[in-house]
Amino acid sequence: MNNFKICYVASEVSPFVKTGGLGDVASALPVALKELEQDIRLMMPKYRPINERKFVLRDVIRLREVKVPLGGLTRIASGKTAFLPQSKVHVYFLFIPELFDRKGIYADPETGQDYPDNAERFAYFSKAVLETLKLLYWQPDIIHCNEWQTALIPFYLKTYYQDDEFFQNTRTVLTVHNLSYQGRFPLEVAPRLDIPEELVAPGGPFEFQGELNLLKGGILYADVINTVSERYAEEIVSDPEYGFGFENILASRKKDLYGILNGVDYSVWNPETDKYIPVKYDSKTLEKKSGNKKVLCDQNGFAFSEDIPLLGMVTRLIEQKGIELVLEAMDELMKRNLYMIILGTGEEKYQKALEKFARKYKKKLAVHFKFDERLAHLIEAGADMFLMPSKFEPCGLNQMYSLRYGTVPIVRETGGLADTVKDFDPETGKGNGFTFKEFSAAAMLEAIDRALAIYPDRKTWTKIQKAGMRADFSWQVSAKKYLKLYEKALKKK
Repeated sequence: MNNFKICYVASEVSPFVKTGGLGDVASALPVALKELEQDIRLMMPKYRPINERKFVLRDVIRLREVKVPLGGLTRIASGKTAFLPQSKVHVYFLFIPELFDRKGIYADPETGQDYPDNAERFAYFSKAVLETLKLLYWQPDIIHCNEWQTALIPFYLKTYYQDDEFFQNTRTVLTVHNLSYQGRFPLEVAPRLDIPEELVAPGGPFEFQGELNLLKGGILYADVINTVSERYAEEIVSDPEYGFGFENILASRKKDLYGILNGVDYSVWNPETDKYIPVKYDSKTLEKKSGNKKVLCDQNGFAFSEDIPLLGMVTRLIEQKGIELVLEAMDELMKRNLYMIILGTGEEKYQKALEKFARKYKKKLAVHFKFDERLAHLIEAGADMFLMPSKFEPCGLNQMYSLRYGTVPIVRETGGLADTVKDFDPETGKGNGFTFKEFSAAAMLEAIDRALAIYPDRKTWTKIQKAGMRADFSWQVSAKKYLKLYEKALKKK
C-alpha cells in the first residue's frame, strides 16, 4: 500500500464544530486513513465556538503570522494545533479574527441568515491553507477538499501557485457531499476572491445562472472529484432531478468523477456496545432487541406488543427527505397495524402538520422535534422498521445504522440508499430491506405493506435482519477506496 502525505481540508470537523454530516466525515475518514499508516493532517478555520481549553489547542510558533494576500488586501492569519480526540491526527486551526471571530459558523445564530461575506471568509481560509503548508515546509501529495467552502483551493493551485516549486507534485481531490450546496454569490464578489473577470463571464468556469458559483469552479479545476455513493455519482451526471443544473458540467468531468460510500463509525453505532440503549444485543441474541422496543413504547405511550411492528424515522424535516410523502400517506398508514415514531427538526410547516397528526392518532404516532442523541439510538435499536423515503440522498447514514441494529430499512431506491439496501425477494430469500422506485406516497405505502406482510413470519423476518447485520460499511473499507482515488489523482499531469 502506498503512503501518502494528505492535507485534508474542511470547514467543519467533529467534535470541534459540527452543523451536519460533513463534520462527522471530516473526523472519521482521516482517523481511518491514519490507521492505514498515511501521513494525514487536517486544516479547518478556528471559529469562536471552538472550546480551546477542552481540546487543548496550542500555538504554533511558525504560524504566528501567516500573510494571506487576496483581492488586493493582505490579511494576517495565525495557526494553532491540536489532536483529533482519541487519535494521533494533527489538526491545524487557522484564525483570521475579522472573518472567524463570530458567534456562528456559516450564519448568524440570532437571525439564521448566512454571513454576507462567506465567499471572502472561505476564500481567505483556502489561501491561508496553502500559505500555511509552505510555512510548515510540509509538501502534501494530496490536498483533499470538501464542499464549496474549500473548492477554491484547486483553482488557486492551478493559477496563482502554478509556477511554485513547492506544489509541483501536489494534486487535488474535491469531495461533493451534497450538490445542492454550491456557494452561490453575486458576480461582483469575484475580484475580491482573485477570480479574473473572464472566468465569471457567461458560461465561464465560475459563472452559473448569472451568479458566481464556487462549487462549479472547484469541479472544473480539481484533479479528481468524488461524491459519497456510487449511485449518486451516476444520478448527478444523468438526471436533472439530481444534478441541480450541473449535469453537463459533471458530464464533462465524468472520467474523473467517482463515488465512494461514507463509512459508519461502529464504535458509536453498534448494538453490542451502544452506551445509549438499555438492552444490548447482537445477531446471535436478536430476541433481546425487543427489550429496547418495550422501553421505546413505554416512553411514547404505546401499548407494547411483539405483534405490532414499530416504524421509526430519524430525519431532518425538509423536502429532500420525502416528508411530504409521509404526510400524504399518514391517514392511510394509520389504518395499518403499526406504531410510528418520528424524531427530527426542520421546517415549521412539516412540524405543524405532524403535530396535528400526532394529536389525531396519539395511541399510534409520536413525534419529537429536537436533536436527541439518546433517542436517536433508542429508535435505531427499538424500532422494527426504519423509513427513509428521500427525494435524493447522496449517501445517507441512518439506513446503514438500521442494518447494523437489525432494524429493517424501507427506503426509496436513490443515491446511497440504493447502494446499501437491497430489496427483499421472497422467491430467492435474498435482500436486507424493502425499496421503492417512484417518488410517490402510493409507492412508499406499497413497500411498507410488503414489509408488514412478512413481519409476522418470524423466520423470514429474522433472516432479513441478519442479512443486514452482516453488512460491513466501516470507514476502513471506504478509506482503502480513497487511497485508490489518491493514486488516480497523482497520475494527473
